Amino acid sequence: MRFNRLKLNGFKSFVDPTDLVIADGLTGVVGPNGCGKSNLLEALRWVMGENRAKAMRGAGMEDVIFAGTSSRGARNFGEVVLQIDNSERLAPSGFNDSDILEIVRRITRDAGSAYKVNGKDVRARDVQMLFADASTGAHSPALVRQGQIAELINAKPKNRRRILEEAAGISGLYQRRHEAELKLKGTETNLERVDDVIEQLANQLGQLARQAKQAQRYRDIGEQLRRSEGMLLYRRWKEADEARQAAQEQLTERVKAAAQAEADARAAAKARTEAEDKLPPLREEEAIAAAVLQRLTVSRDELKEAEEQAVQRIDTLTRRIEQLVRDSDREEALNRDAGETIERLEWERTELAKASEGHEAKLEALAEEARDAKRVLGEREDALSQLTEDVARLAARHQSATRLLEDSKKTMEKSEGEADRARAAVTSAKAALDAAKLAFSEATYSQTQAQEAAQAAEDALTKADEDRSAAQGREADARAERSEAEGEMNALRAEVMALARLLERDTAEGGQVLDLVKVQKGFEAALGAALADDLRAPATDEEGASGWRRLQPYDAPQPLPSGVQPLTDVVTVPDVLVRRMSQVGLVDAADAALIQPLLKPGQRL
Repeated sequence: MRFNRLKLNGFKSFVDPTDLVIADGLTGVVGPNGCGKSNLLEALRWVMGENRAKAMRGAGMEDVIFAGTSSRGARNFGEVVLQIDNSERLAPSGFNDSDILEIVRRITRDAGSAYKVNGKDVRARDVQMLFADASTGAHSPALVRQGQIAELINAKPKNRRRILEEAAGISGLYQRRHEAELKLKGTETNLERVDDVIEQLANQLGQLARQAKQAQRYRDIGEQLRRSEGMLLYRRWKEADEARQAAQEQLTERVKAAAQAEADARAAAKARTEAEDKLPPLREEEAIAAAVLQRLTVSRDELKEAEEQAVQRIDTLTRRIEQLVRDSDREEALNRDAGETIERLEWERTELAKASEGHEAKLEALAEEARDAKRVLGEREDALSQLTEDVARLAARHQSATRLLEDSKKTMEKSEGEADRARAAVTSAKAALDAAKLAFSEATYSQTQAQEAAQAAEDALTKADEDRSAAQGREADARAERSEAEGEMNALRAEVMALARLLERDTAEGGQVLDLVKVQKGFEAALGAALADDLRAPATDEEGASGWRRLQPYDAPQPLPSGVQPLTDVVTVPDVLVRRMSQVGLVDAADAALIQPLLKPGQRL
């Protein structure tokens, strides 16, 4: 294989598409520093699979893309195409179908690199192996970079050996050997993992066998549980239905009792209404009698008060008359005394007149005494006149009091007559009041009885309502329980139908072979372990049908190891299972490990 052409586009300093033709013989590239000579060598190294950014003199692999200048914008991708002459067909088998091999490596920002060989996408490993088989590559000593001569001089024997092997053209073999060794190590690791997986699967197989037994037991217990639940639900439904019927009967009785109580309540209300209708006239008569009695009582009190006042005035006037009589007697006594005094004075005056002769002084004294006596007499007369006027005035008052007393007596007699009439009216009113009270008592008694009857009716109605509410509540609970039982029964029916459809589906191809098997009690688990779900398959003779078919016996009989009891001794199977069941034996768990190596192909314990 020989390099013919190198195309660069957007790779480092080669911003424009550049085509480098590599002719026969020696091709040299000459130019000043910075013109891109090293970039051509790095392009060859990069297109042959170099993945180290440091080898490309960059910090990252995307640094090989043209980064732009002051006059040119940066590019988003870089591409290098290497054209190889394969006319001698020295390329690996996967790429040896063409005379020209065109290897393309394209890198895009934020997307990574991609390789193509003759337009087909390949891996970087494939490109590296292609050049390794050709004794070259990105790390080939033939690609001499700066400072590599000094590295070759100072290289270790191992590195010099790599150069010699590449020169001899066997570096690709070493590369493939290394790759094969890696694959062998990976295969060994995979085999170890396979052993682990097999061991895990063996453990899982034992667990699955136990789980299968548990599942079978679960199905049996589930069937018994569903049957028991069905019986329990039916019993609950039956009890709920009986409770509902009893509640319905009790509700009917309570409704009848409530109707009777309502009728009694209506009758009591009617009697109460009639009593209330009779009560207003009696209350009106009672009110009238009470008003008359009140008026008569007030009149009687007023008459008593007037009588007491008249009696008091009569007593006062009587005492005043007596006082006036005493005063009159006293004045008369005074008058008599004054008359006697006057007569005595007249006598004395006469005597004095007789004796005045010669006695002028005495006469003057006597005259003076007479004047004094006259003055006293005048005073006594004035007092007598005053007393007379008082007597006249008292007499007038006495006459007025007498007239007032007579008028009071007449008023009292009239009042006594009115009082007698009032007493008669009060007596009749009392009689009417007693009758009214009696009627009122009877009405009150009737009202009390009516109220008690109404209260009893209301209590009976309330109790009936409570009983009816309780009965309705029990009926609602019974209906809820019945609905729940019906729901559970419907669920069980649906489950039964689903199981029936599942059973029909399982037996649609002619029935299960399990129906043809008979096993002795206690060996069901052994049969289940031997066949498991295969017992659900049907027995068939049709071509292409899935199920158990009768096979010919073994050419040479395969007896079970010594000490193993055939399962067919405890299980009766149809012809289609004879060959299979003849190779299944029963052993104790302690002997199984010793007998297992003696089993022949197709036999199991």
